[in-house]
Amino acid sequence: MSVPQFEGVFPYIVSPMNTDGTVRTEVLTTLCDDLIHKGVHGLAALGSTGEFAYLSQTQKEAVVQTVVQASHKRVPVIAGVSSTTTASAVDQARAYQKLGVDGLIATIDSYFPLTVKEVEGYFLAIAEAVDLPIVIYTNPNFQKTDLSLDLIGRLATHDRIRYIKDASSNTGRLLSIMEHCKGNIEVFAASSHIPAAVMLIGGRGWMAGPACLLPEQCVQLYEYCKEQDWRRAITLQKKLWALNESFNRFNLAACVKAGLSIQGYEVGDPLPPQAPLPAEGKENLRQLLHALKM
Repeated sequence: MSVPQFEGVFPYIVSPMNTDGTVRTEVLTTLCDDLIHKGVHGLAALGSTGEFAYLSQTQKEAVVQTVVQASHKRVPVIAGVSSTTTASAVDQARAYQKLGVDGLIATIDSYFPLTVKEVEGYFLAIAEAVDLPIVIYTNPNFQKTDLSLDLIGRLATHDRIRYIKDASSNTGRLLSIMEHCKGNIEVFAASSHIPAAVMLIGGRGWMAGPACLLPEQCVQLYEYCKEQDWRRAITLQKKLWALNESFNRFNLAACVKAGLSIQGYEVGDPLPPQAPLPAEGKENLRQLLHALKM
């Protein structure tokens, strides 16, 4: 079986829910299909934008199943695995593999402090439980437990741990990871980084919620970077960065769901206790999206 290679733009898909807690499968299917037609290189379910922390396991599996079916194998689908317990994370990983995902993005939650050995064991257990490429994810802005360079280096020696998504907003850290791991792991940027800058130093692409709203522009930016047309890349990057600045002011899921609603996708509001984007924020986002259309 060939192992998929992940690169390019992976939008973090929202999780549209009905008031009774069921997934709006038609809306989610249409969104996935439209994103693929607009050139994205993959789809990522159950990320931060997908509100994984607010979903039951039944809801998570319904989201993953819908995204997998919508992709029709046209692009790879990765699903987020996250838990405070190793057993639960392993169960999630196995369930998503059965649903047909092409890879996993693994995050660790914690309540009590964890040792480095405990964190390492968590990620290795996920990698050993499935036959899929693993993206490890670190976000020190929201997580209690960060991954040190030494730990990333050790995890990168596992055959299935092949990528890392870093949301530290520290681009120097990404370069350190690349140098420290010596080609054993590929780096994806998050929306907290400047994608063109990450591509310049050797990044593989980016996985981010904002790509749901401007997929064609994000794909064009990636293509400029791959062509090493840095003049066009930086010009486009400066325009798109306004969207990131807007997102820094509000809840990420609320922004992406509001933006998709503006574009005609009835994805609903973020799940409580999160609040919808306020009217003023939604109008500002409407104007920004209009200005950024190519």
